[in-house]
Amino acid sequence: MSAQVSPSGWRGWARLLSGSLASAYDVSFCNLAVSGATSRCVVEGQLADAVAHRPDVASLVVGVNDTMRSSWDVARVRADLMGAAEALHSTGALLLTARFHDHGRVFGLPGVLRRPLAARIEAVNGVYDEVHATYGGLRVDLATFPEVLDRSFWSVDRLHPSELGHRLFARRFADLLRAEGFDFEPVSVVPEGGVTTSWRTDVRWMVAEGAPWVGRRARDLGPWAVRLAWTEARGVRERASEPVGLGVGAGQ
Repeated sequence: MSAQVSPSGWRGWARLLSGSLASAYDVSFCNLAVSGATSRCVVEGQLADAVAHRPDVASLVVGVNDTMRSSWDVARVRADLMGAAEALHSTGALLLTARFHDHGRVFGLPGVLRRPLAARIEAVNGVYDEVHATYGGLRVDLATFPEVLDRSFWSVDRLHPSELGHRLFARRFADLLRAEGFDFEPVSVVPEGGVTTSWRTDVRWMVAEGAPWVGRRARDLGPWAVRLAWTEARGVRERASEPVGLGVGAGQ
């Protein structure tokens, strides 16, 4: 369960992973991901179907969209993720989770926005640490990917992985599963299949999906961003106006 949906028609990481598993196992793949989903969307719109599927392996990779909402509430995110993990674990499923990177660096945000976004992402990572400590499973830390800050890892929106990004993500999970004793062909990291991307497909996606998404996020986060910028600027002015004392130590 996640918010990861490929915006350009290629296969997402979960489908790639299930395809590799299918080379050696009888796989029933249930893809419930919805673009833009928050942790609440997962609990309300995906969890029941996931549990009903009685999975042997279940992914729980969601939370970045929560950090970009003015309604951000880490306590609610924690309740959602812990509840989803408990429900999936109770079916006997092996959980696949992730820790997220500093996505503000991928977006190229100014420091006044990047720092609070990074703090929110670390709060989500803290919840996933608790999920992993409580329910176990396998997890991938995106911050350890040397490619994560490379433009080729991301699609045009810089929020969803490109086909290469999806393949690298799937490959990491495949490596972990193989280390656990699963025997199947590893996921190829060579892009193939899906819709061939080009500047035309990127432009079409930006017009149809990207620009409306940016508009929604701007309306949602605009007041929050202004408050952050004002607070930081005021702090700088106050520090600059503070008197500076000079002390002379003994023996000087």
